[in-house]
Amino acid sequence: MRPILNWLSQVGAVTKFGLLSIPQRGGSVGAAIFGIGGVVAVLVGVLSMGTGFRKTLDASGSPDAAIVLRGGADSEMFSGLTLESTRIIADAPGIARAAGSACASPELFVIIGLPKRATGTEANVPMRGVLQGALKVRDKLNILQGRMFEWGKNEVIVGAGALSQFEGLEVGGRLRVGRDLWPIVGMFSTGGGTSDSEIWTDASVLQAAYHRGTTYQSVLLRLLTPGSFPDLKEWLGADPRLNIKVLRQDDYYAQQSKAVTKVIKTLGYLVAALMAVGAVFGALNTMYSSVAARTREIATLRALGFGGGAVVVSVMIESLAVALTGGLLGGVIAYFVFNGLETSTMSWPSFNMVTFAYTVTPDLLVQGTVWAVLIGLIGGLFPAIRGARLPIAAALREL
Repeated sequence: MRPILNWLSQVGAVTKFGLLSIPQRGGSVGAAIFGIGGVVAVLVGVLSMGTGFRKTLDASGSPDAAIVLRGGADSEMFSGLTLESTRIIADAPGIARAAGSACASPELFVIIGLPKRATGTEANVPMRGVLQGALKVRDKLNILQGRMFEWGKNEVIVGAGALSQFEGLEVGGRLRVGRDLWPIVGMFSTGGGTSDSEIWTDASVLQAAYHRGTTYQSVLLRLLTPGSFPDLKEWLGADPRLNIKVLRQDDYYAQQSKAVTKVIKTLGYLVAALMAVGAVFGALNTMYSSVAARTREIATLRALGFGGGAVVVSVMIESLAVALTGGLLGGVIAYFVFNGLETSTMSWPSFNMVTFAYTVTPDLLVQGTVWAVLIGLIGGLFPAIRGARLPIAAALREL
């Protein structure tokens, strides 16, 4: 027990010398802290974009809802269903009913071009045509400003996310759709899902404007219970009149988010790795400077019987302290700069813009801290070994 306590006291003594000498090396230590902080801030910031995007799509799905697309279609953009097919789908077992009719919502999905507020560049904004059945299925709809559009009229309501990101969507204004100007009569929210990025109108009016006849892109269904889905899928799949794909709504949006979040993660790790290389060199420079500034002290302690292992551990502790300070700084910067920041990006499966907010989570902050620790370990290892291997006699002769 005594040897262990003796060794720990040696580590404490050498570490104390290192930490007390930090003010003398303020420039190099500060550079290392800000370098590591920059790596963590960029990593957490980029990854929070993917987390926010995935969170928005997750909020769009529900385990007690299902979406029906044309067979082989991966998104609403490439789907198409006839009026007859939508009626057959609405008669399937396992669908909830309200006011004597099935909770089924045949919907039309088109893309219009609008300029982004931030850049002025044109982007694809989704416009959704719905019928009155949509109000039974999309029970999170909440009109925040103005009123609901009137059925049979070319009026629209806009999502809160779309209004914040794109020009020309103010309530009371007019939206050009094709050759016509459509009054914007309200703003709505569905609780932070992808619908907040959309513009809604009466499906029958939108069909006429785009010459779509009586076709739709999808049918959204409210299930009796989440457990009703297998029977519903089996019943619809067995009907020879239908060529469709049936998915749980939350599974559908999970698939929609995969490609974008994968690219964002890859980009985030790549940029952070490149920056981490520079941060490692900064940490190496800082710790080599620390060892060089304490050459005589380390040699004196070695001559008094301090072991090389105590020197290695003390230098590593100092390096980790610097790295953790940088990691905490980067995490704080990332949280206050990125968390809640609203933006929009392309959802590739449907080629439309989705509005979402960056989300900095505890998991991302932990990831950033782990990166900081790794940088500190790598940056402190070689200087620590050098400090432990310093020839005692030569070191004592240094000024």
